Amino acid sequence: MSTSSPTPPIGYLHSTESGAGVDGPGMRFVFFTSGCQFRCLYCHNPDTWKLHHGRQVTVEQALAEVAPYAKFLKFAGGVTISGGEPLMQAEFVGALFSAIKQKFGLHTALDTQGFLHENIDDAWLDNVDLVLLDIKHSDPERYLALTGQPLQPTLDFARRLQRLGKKMWIRYVLVPGLTDDDADIERLADFVADLGPTVERVEVLPFHQLGSDKWKQLGMDYQLADTPVPTAEQVTHARALFAARGLKVT
Repeated sequence: MSTSSPTPPIGYLHSTESGAGVDGPGMRFVFFTSGCQFRCLYCHNPDTWKLHHGRQVTVEQALAEVAPYAKFLKFAGGVTISGGEPLMQAEFVGALFSAIKQKFGLHTALDTQGFLHENIDDAWLDNVDLVLLDIKHSDPERYLALTGQPLQPTLDFARRLQRLGKKMWIRYVLVPGLTDDDADIERLADFVADLGPTVERVEVLPFHQLGSDKWKQLGMDYQLADTPVPTAEQVTHARALFAARGLKVT
């Protein structure tokens, strides 16, 4: 009696970038997956929200896109899978990480907000060298208002990564009037500091308006059209609040 082999997972990609310098250590090849269950008010890629708006690819096709850069990436950086939200396509993304390790031996990073982490087992993370974990607010009510989803699963994922000894970079977008309150930042800084040495750094990312045109093109109401970008002083102040907990901050 013959058994058919399982169908290889199909992924949906929004785009790729071959020379990214802000998505993990060194220069990165980045896969931006389609699909996200968050509706962040400051999202600069709302065109990634719908899964099937992306182009379909197999793992082999995705590998072929990395291949021309693999030798360079081996010493210069690695591969990051971002989104959208990669964990919406956990089977495909896990298979792609595994294949990247097996074929090219590259450093791998996962950029996620961790909300769907219960969809993956611990072994899924074996092929992930670094997690770029977006924690968008420390107050549960304001987090829900900002993203449309609850905060706790993301905090649970951070604790899970701590338990596994998985390296993390924590990412925090500084938005005037939304995420710049000292008490909120200090609460998050305390939580992150308690995660210990698994957190290699905290990245405070200044809010920008570069995605506002996409909202208009999609016929969507962009609520932050009049929100200013943070000043250099505001960014420096926020970074200092994290640094005061002994965290490396960029």
